[in-house]
Amino acid sequence: MVRKKGSLILCGAFLFVAWNALLLLYLWGRPPIGRLGEGGGAEPGGKEEWGVGKGKGGRINLAGEVIRLAEEVEVQLETQKKLLKQIESNRAVWARQKDIGKRETDDTKDVKEQGVHQPQKPPLLLKVEGNDRDQTELKQTEKPVSTVASDSKLEQQQAVEKNEEIVENNEVATSVSSPEVVIPILVIACDRVTVKRSLDRLIQYRPSPELYPIIVSQDCGHGETARMIGSYGDQVTHIKQPDLGDIRVRPEHRKFQGYYKIARHYRWALNQVFNTFSHSTVVIVEDDLEVAPDFFEYFRALYPILSSDPSLWCVSAWNDNGRDALVDPSKAELLYRTDFFPGLGWMLLKDMWDELEPKWPSAFWDDWMRQPEQRKGRSCIRPEISRTITFGRKGVSLGQFFDQYLRYIKLNTEFVPFTKQDLSYLLKEKYEEKFIKEVYRRPTGEDRGPPTRGQLKRPWTFQGAVLKSGQF
Repeated sequence: MVRKKGSLILCGAFLFVAWNALLLLYLWGRPPIGRLGEGGGAEPGGKEEWGVGKGKGGRINLAGEVIRLAEEVEVQLETQKKLLKQIESNRAVWARQKDIGKRETDDTKDVKEQGVHQPQKPPLLLKVEGNDRDQTELKQTEKPVSTVASDSKLEQQQAVEKNEEIVENNEVATSVSSPEVVIPILVIACDRVTVKRSLDRLIQYRPSPELYPIIVSQDCGHGETARMIGSYGDQVTHIKQPDLGDIRVRPEHRKFQGYYKIARHYRWALNQVFNTFSHSTVVIVEDDLEVAPDFFEYFRALYPILSSDPSLWCVSAWNDNGRDALVDPSKAELLYRTDFFPGLGWMLLKDMWDELEPKWPSAFWDDWMRQPEQRKGRSCIRPEISRTITFGRKGVSLGQFFDQYLRYIKLNTEFVPFTKQDLSYLLKEKYEEKFIKEVYRRPTGEDRGPPTRGQLKRPWTFQGAVLKSGQF
């Protein structure tokens, strides 16, 4: 490339010099102007030169002749100017290419010298849970540094391949948080002034307003609730669903009008978060949810898992089997995969919303999410102890499940530093391997062999052995 640029520059310079030489020869070889009778300055067969006529007394119009000559010279100078600019541009490119080539040569020389004269640093080992033995073997098998550059390169390549194998086994740097990712909290509100309780906890536990902006999307047009949300000022962003009209439904679904409006509101609000505010993910809560102290820590740590594992499609803060009698209060750090969509405080990625939005249902959106056509064999992550609880007895469901069930869900009160933990056990292959071993080792009354993947689709009971939520 450098030689090609240099050749172009030399050709351009040669053309420039040749053009000027031809121009000078042309001007010097012209006969003197002003004596037409002697043939001076006249075209062979014409009475005028360049169309310039005679003046009075048969003399050539010298002023016109000079003007015409000046104009032609100006055109030639302009052409020469363009040639000079092209030469200068190519010269700069050639100089940069030459400088880069020189630096690359120097760097290669330095690397070779370091490979010969300097001791090789041990390769950086990635800590992987359960791989301490592999790391020990790697340290024991490290070769002494060779004094030959080619041997040094071979050892470096082997170390890189070993590290890549460790990274591949881990599949994702799950122990590293993602502080640069903004995770907005979308609060779905309507006509509950008790949204204050939810917002107070969110603001109290929020570690950073910049990394966790709170967007309150209000439907219903309830004035008192709107004033309550507005009282938080710039601590939250208040948006209002513009379409407050009733939705035309079948006569037998008139009593479900509220469910239709909720689905419409969710669709509008999620489009605002992803398309108007241009976020890449969101955590959705409703105006009757209270969050745990480590609510933000929980979602921050699980964002890399959700982003990297295609077999996952959501992260939920809710355990449907999270009553006091069904959870282990001493294991607040335990997390699980579930085939059931929990909702009630859940994380969604934009890519998943792009898949769901075109077919979003007109009503009963949460039941729709649990259908196989939407789930497609994917799982959600949920905790042993819920990171949200609901305090909303009144709602479109008329509190039919609150007194019997929802009020007894246990809320976690212990802060768990999830971002400092290795969560790679939640990845599909590792999780299923451990799950199979856990189920198979439990007494079943008779030995029927290890479970199949089809049997694992019914995770709560297997061969007579009952596994309660979060048991391993």
